[in-house]
Amino acid sequence: MAAAAPPPPPTAVPVEALPETKLARHPLFCRIRLANPSDVPHIHKLIHQMAVFEHLTDQFTATESSLSSTLFRSQPFQSVTVFILEVSPKPFPESNFNPLYKPKVRILNLDHPIDDPEKETFKSEGDDVVVVGFALFVPNYSTFLGKPGFFVEDILVRECYRRKGFGKMLLTAVAKQAVEMGYGRVEWTVLDWNVNAIKFYEHMGAKVLQEWRICRLTGEALQAYGN
Repeated sequence: MAAAAPPPPPTAVPVEALPETKLARHPLFCRIRLANPSDVPHIHKLIHQMAVFEHLTDQFTATESSLSSTLFRSQPFQSVTVFILEVSPKPFPESNFNPLYKPKVRILNLDHPIDDPEKETFKSEGDDVVVVGFALFVPNYSTFLGKPGFFVEDILVRECYRRKGFGKMLLTAVAKQAVEMGYGRVEWTVLDWNVNAIKFYEHMGAKVLQEWRICRLTGEALQAYGN
């Protein structure tokens, strides 16, 4: 009896072509990671951009040296912590990162590439990875909740990357870390004239507290207590 003929090879499942309007013509790879000492020059430039945006350059006295001497002095999330947001048109290369935080990576599909006039200034890793923004936050404590939390001192996305969801990525990363650590809240401040930011924060679910005012001792007023 003749052996049965082998079954025909399976027919490949046809791939349905996406309508041209849905094709990802300009994918942008985004990554949030912990900053390290080599990021200080970028952090310094980003803080200066924030001072310009907030019309507070007269109060900007930070230097790369002062940042280097005060950041990265303790474990992340136990003191000052900085998240760096980077983008690349290609998948990110494999790198060694702080084991305390696994970088968050996602892909943003854009209709058009972003024209970044400062690309060369903010190059981070190789020729394609560029720093887009940062969030700097510190632990605080709520006596009413009986739990620690995070206070976001600064968050900035460079101008050409705004209104594309990058600010939400940064705040989401901070909030997610707070949840994972069992913290009770995340707080930050916003200037009362920054209407766009206030609407954005409210859209994220944040409550903008109208009844609170910041009290600050700094400069000569603070130094007087050292006499």
